[in-house]
Amino acid sequence: MYTASEKLSSANITEIMQTAYIEYSMSVIISRALPDARDGLKPVQRRVLYAMLREGLLHNRAFDKCAGVVGEVLKNYHPHGDSSVYDTLVRLAQPWVMRYPLIDPQGNFGSVDGDPPAAYRYTEARLKDIAEDLLKDIEEDTVDFIPNYKESTTEPTVLPAALPNLLMNGSTGIAVGMTTNIPPHNLDEIIDATVAIIDNPRISLDEICQIVQGPDFPTGGVISGREGILSYLKTGKGIVRTRGKAHTEEVKGGMEQIVITEIPYNVNRATLVTRIAELVGEKEIDGIRDLRDESDENTRIVIELKRGEQAKVVINQLFQKTALESSFGVTLLALDKKRPKQMNIKELIECYIEHRRDVVTRRTRFRLKEAEDRAHILEGYIIALDNLDDFVKIIRASANREEAKVKLMAKYPLSERQTDAILELRLYQLTGLERGKIEAEYLALEQLILELRGILESEAKLMALIKKELGEMKAKYTSPRRTEIVAAAGDFRMEDVIPNEGCVITVSH
Repeated sequence: MYTASEKLSSANITEIMQTAYIEYSMSVIISRALPDARDGLKPVQRRVLYAMLREGLLHNRAFDKCAGVVGEVLKNYHPHGDSSVYDTLVRLAQPWVMRYPLIDPQGNFGSVDGDPPAAYRYTEARLKDIAEDLLKDIEEDTVDFIPNYKESTTEPTVLPAALPNLLMNGSTGIAVGMTTNIPPHNLDEIIDATVAIIDNPRISLDEICQIVQGPDFPTGGVISGREGILSYLKTGKGIVRTRGKAHTEEVKGGMEQIVITEIPYNVNRATLVTRIAELVGEKEIDGIRDLRDESDENTRIVIELKRGEQAKVVINQLFQKTALESSFGVTLLALDKKRPKQMNIKELIECYIEHRRDVVTRRTRFRLKEAEDRAHILEGYIIALDNLDDFVKIIRASANREEAKVKLMAKYPLSERQTDAILELRLYQLTGLERGKIEAEYLALEQLILELRGILESEAKLMALIKKELGEMKAKYTSPRRTEIVAAAGDFRMEDVIPNEGCVITVSH
């Protein structure tokens, strides 16, 4: 049914479905599933961090309930389900997921065994200082803001990102027709590569690959071979083979036990232990006498061997038949200028450098404007001090503020802004102004203005400032590599899997 005021038009259902699906897919790609190449965040992650900043949940302040954070994000920025917001908050706080966690958790935030976090009414959180550095200078017109979904406030389109977050923490997301899977890397290596590109924009990919060794997973482990690493660093796509770390210990009675201390990234520890137990029960792996999970915050899975069994054989069987060896498929796909693009390592870092150039330029302009405005007012104060008795006489003789303003501007070379600043002072403040302090502040501002103008006029000074700030971030958050990279072990050899035992061979006629 339709009314006379409504208009009907005929259309091809195929065209309508095609248009609607394209609009839907672009919405998923841009507004939900893929991270921005500049700050490495998806919209919901950016909204959680910005909401926590607005709530004052800084690293040196008290924790607050996650329910409050979720409510703030839903109320002002993210009109979706509460579970998606809380899941995002939890993920940003889990140290086995994030190489450099952005949120400081308090309470049950789940575990590497796959245990779910407690409900958000029980848990608490606040920002980590590293997250505050991603948000640093956001109030100084460094990034664009857009109206929120109900146009009651604004939200940032991107964060200033004093750190290359996309590569240091990685990202994963499934959009429509495309997916991204970026592993975390060591921050020291990424900053070194960024500085190398700033120093020499024509640096080759091979030289960058010498600086960036490969993924650095929060759970540690071992990467076998550099072939997959070089593939994704150079093309944006590759497969990395990861293994857990295991060593042997001697126990009483001359027997040995295998101790697994690190597992591959994204592997569920409890599932791994269950799988090993199943293989032992099914007689797929012989030689295991007992299996215990002694893990706490650190992984420790103990596998006791039967007398005379070779630990190397059992370890290789575990690599072959369980998730103790896994493949991590890397796809370096991110939004560049709101378009999804698969990039190599150099292109991703260049996106970040361009972003920082824009942020630092905008910040410098903002600070220059503020410094010039303050210097302008101080110039007015100095004129007032030079003619203090006359100023006081004119102000006292005036019937109101407007009359005093007109008289002062007519007699002295003062702007309206300077005159307003002088008249806003109380009489005791005007007579009590100290010339020495004002002149010292004015000279300091003049020096600052010269420095800020020099940065805006010189590309070399701008890039030197970006390098200096990156160096400060590296010194502040330096961390040794957790994931070891070794030469490729090659395919499994039969002699590594089958015990070396004597046998009888019968040959017929």
